[in-house]
Amino acid sequence: MRRRELIAGLGVSLLAGAARAADIATIGFLSSRTLEQGRTLVAAIRNGLQEGGFTEGRNAAIEYRWGNGELDRLPALAADLVARKVDVIIAGGTPQSAKAATTTIPIVFTTGLDPVAYGLVTSLSRPNGNLTGATFYSGALIGKQMELLRELYPQAESLAMLVKSDSPSAGPQTRDAKVAEAALGRPIEILNAVNESEFDAAFASLRKRPNSAMLVSVDPYFDSHASQLSAVAARHAVPTIYNVREFVAAGGLLSYGASITETYRHAGVYAGRILKGARPADLPIILPTRFDLAVNLRAAKALGLSVPPQLLARADEVIE
Repeated sequence: MRRRELIAGLGVSLLAGAARAADIATIGFLSSRTLEQGRTLVAAIRNGLQEGGFTEGRNAAIEYRWGNGELDRLPALAADLVARKVDVIIAGGTPQSAKAATTTIPIVFTTGLDPVAYGLVTSLSRPNGNLTGATFYSGALIGKQMELLRELYPQAESLAMLVKSDSPSAGPQTRDAKVAEAALGRPIEILNAVNESEFDAAFASLRKRPNSAMLVSVDPYFDSHASQLSAVAARHAVPTIYNVREFVAAGGLLSYGASITETYRHAGVYAGRILKGARPADLPIILPTRFDLAVNLRAAKALGLSVPPQLLARADEVIE
């Protein structure tokens, strides 16, 4: 009798455990960054999920897949998440691999580019298929960013933009730079750095020109090498503006753009809504509504630049 009771009790326990497991939503997170580089972004995703009632370790589990800066690893990592049958995938920064891996599992992406021009969705208001997401799209800001850089460094004559030529982000931003050229009335040279070993050569080539200045384009690889790029720009004494404040926090001179952490928070919110039954196609792409200006006074002093009072007054963040 006791044996039968024990077996019956064990069966009830197993069923209860299975029910609890079924209540746990599984979220796949795909990123080209390293774990260390992605900590603040993961925290933002968790905050977004919590807004929808999902807490990691309680009623949600997150399967992390880090590319560690190696973009060619992402397709296999995305395929692994699909094989594990996660409920939703959050694709941070480089969503093409996730899109290629599945047409059924919902995908919430983050990107710094125009999602339509990037080929992720066909419409901002009504995304088709299994993708939706948020963007801190900054391509249209290139003209404004160059104007801010010249306000801080009026002598700037040779303007350049650094791109990663083998990245899908290079083409759209190069086209945006051509549009900005017309507004600025001067050319923007496109310089290339495919990997970290080429950062130095790109800045060194610009340093040969008098009164040169640089914009670092949006790219997940560049974002994950904020400290290295800021250091190279300082070593070559090239005034440089960036798209996200993380570069300025790492020692860069100036940034103007939307918050990348806020974009990831939005991704967490959307993932929560999808887990509650929303369809990606019914969730419009979230666009940035605010662009922040950050200035690093220490970097300006090292370059021998005096930050105009009117620029400081407009800054949302000043690092001293």
